[in-house]
Amino acid sequence: MSFRRIFAGAAVSALAAVGLVACASDSETTDGAAAETIRIGTTDANLNEWNVFADLAEEEGIDIEIVPFSDFNTPNDALVQGQIDVNKFQHLLFLSNYNTGADADLVPIASTEIYPLALFWQGHDSLDGIGGEEIAIPNDATNQGRAINVLVQTGLVTLREEGLLNPTPADIDTDASEVDVIPVDAAQTTAVFHEGRPAVINNSFLERAGIDPLDAIFQDDPANEEAEPYINVWVTTPERAEDENIIRLTELWKDQAVTDAVLQSSGNTAVKVDRPRADLEAIMDRLRESGEQ
Repeated sequence: MSFRRIFAGAAVSALAAVGLVACASDSETTDGAAAETIRIGTTDANLNEWNVFADLAEEEGIDIEIVPFSDFNTPNDALVQGQIDVNKFQHLLFLSNYNTGADADLVPIASTEIYPLALFWQGHDSLDGIGGEEIAIPNDATNQGRAINVLVQTGLVTLREEGLLNPTPADIDTDASEVDVIPVDAAQTTAVFHEGRPAVINNSFLERAGIDPLDAIFQDDPANEEAEPYINVWVTTPERAEDENIIRLTELWKDQAVTDAVLQSSGNTAVKVDRPRADLEAIMDRLRESGEQ
């Protein structure tokens, strides 16, 4: 089977961003019939793990097109509209929010990684002495609740009601907590860190701020219930959830070569997660029932 990477002005439809990476979509099966091409949507097609993955898919004899998108909603829109067959870019909470807002029923079929949200404190390598400090957290809807739950996992913050999936500062029992929480713009958390105060910082801001992700003094644990909504997943429609080629592709993503590439591109922060589909569905059910989206 031939293999080529195509860079074009549009992919699949106007929904897609510039360019695509693909196995040849015009290849044939041994009996001369056209082979189905699996179209995969993602927002990080530039990362090397996709090149490694595409090579594995070619070796497996599965034709794929890796379709890049420039924002976080259109990959799901494209999946609902049949423009792509599967996507891999989002965590479970994002998917749950999308399904609720779009009245969709997209389903997670395999876990991939979790990108931990971590607490940093310049000049410190543990939580020792942090009691009484003010800790900056991102104030955006995507990261604020997760950051608070990171602090819940440390034992530094206590919520008025246990088990909230997306708490706000108003949910914090300040009298029972050991630290104060100060929401700031996510991009400002690194400035707080460089001022010598502790901060929960999103991975995407670390490199540009010269912060080593391995210097985190705490990060959320993907095995902890509070972190489960942030497990990244492969997603498709109910009709394609049992497709053998799609399932095989999700298995190829777990290949050690892909895992090594993911670790390299994430600065060794990504944590591989291997949870059965039943667990993912249970987490989705919990998110829907909680109403905290």
